[in-house]
Amino acid sequence: MHPTIKRMTAVAAIAVLGLGLTGCNASANTGNDTNSGNGESDGPTLILVTPEPAGANEFLQLAIQGIEEAAEAVDGSSRVFESANISKVSEQLDAAIAAKPDVIVAVGFEFVDSITALAPNNPEQQFLFVDACIADALPNVSCAVFREHEAVYLAGVEAGLITESNKVGAVVALDTPQIRRFSDPFGVGAQSVNDAVQFTPLYVGGQNPFNDPGRAKEQALSLANAGVDIVMASSAGGNSGVFDAAKSSGSLAIGVDTNQCPQAPGAVLDNVLKEVNVVISASVEAIVGGLTGDVKSYGLAEGAVTLTSLTDGVGESGCVIADYPEIIEQVKAVSDQIVSGDVTVDDPAA
Repeated sequence: MHPTIKRMTAVAAIAVLGLGLTGCNASANTGNDTNSGNGESDGPTLILVTPEPAGANEFLQLAIQGIEEAAEAVDGSSRVFESANISKVSEQLDAAIAAKPDVIVAVGFEFVDSITALAPNNPEQQFLFVDACIADALPNVSCAVFREHEAVYLAGVEAGLITESNKVGAVVALDTPQIRRFSDPFGVGAQSVNDAVQFTPLYVGGQNPFNDPGRAKEQALSLANAGVDIVMASSAGGNSGVFDAAKSSGSLAIGVDTNQCPQAPGAVLDNVLKEVNVVISASVEAIVGGLTGDVKSYGLAEGAVTLTSLTDGVGESGCVIADYPEIIEQVKAVSDQIVSGDVTVDDPAA
């Protein structure tokens, strides 16, 4: 874990850069309601609502870890309401509001419309919205957003320095501004150090864009057949398909959210890490402590996003990048330039 994140307290986490289920749940029979934390605690009650089942989606798994860590930190209890699919998020949010917890945590841009509609009518309910925010500030909605495009740009720099074919690509869940944070900066980063690079993004789409390994594998194989030798894997639960394609084609993939290198030894170059669990835990602590209604942005400077190659554990990570210490140093230099403001990474979602 990045040393800055290790040092985060509740107040420090909120002081960073500001930017302007249900099988057991009678209210919404569309997903899973999982109890965690200290169920007998008289402390704060927390509910996490996800836009779909966590499954193999490591971003959502980190969110669940974060709500559990938050419950432990505030000596409270936590529950997880997993929506069956994106169309059910409003039902799950309604069910969470009906339970009247101290804090409801919603993760993912899919909740924008629901929180915009429900939060003003429930002013006593505190919400933490993670990975997106609503347009108009409300005192009962705190937001934690990430500048993941900064770390994706670094992954692109790495790819631009390592590619042998001068062709890199991305397999991305959806073609939306929010999700293009995991593709567009990758191409820009690669071309910033290698002007011969061609960048091709492909999109999973379909009925289950965030959890479709089969379609993701097809897209990755299509890129490999076109000569792409490094692929940014941004398809959440579909990333396993991208890794399978990398293994069979002899190309390299870059994972997201956690260290995914052990899933496909020799086929995963690096990972864009996102400290979702740490940010959720620290943000919930702050809300419980009375700091509400803030919108905070977390990026390289806060240690909330980074690459596996820039962490102390890269040597034991199983990532191919560990064999390129000189390139790691070059990427580290670019990271420092982004933190200092000497290099600016455009946000596709801005």
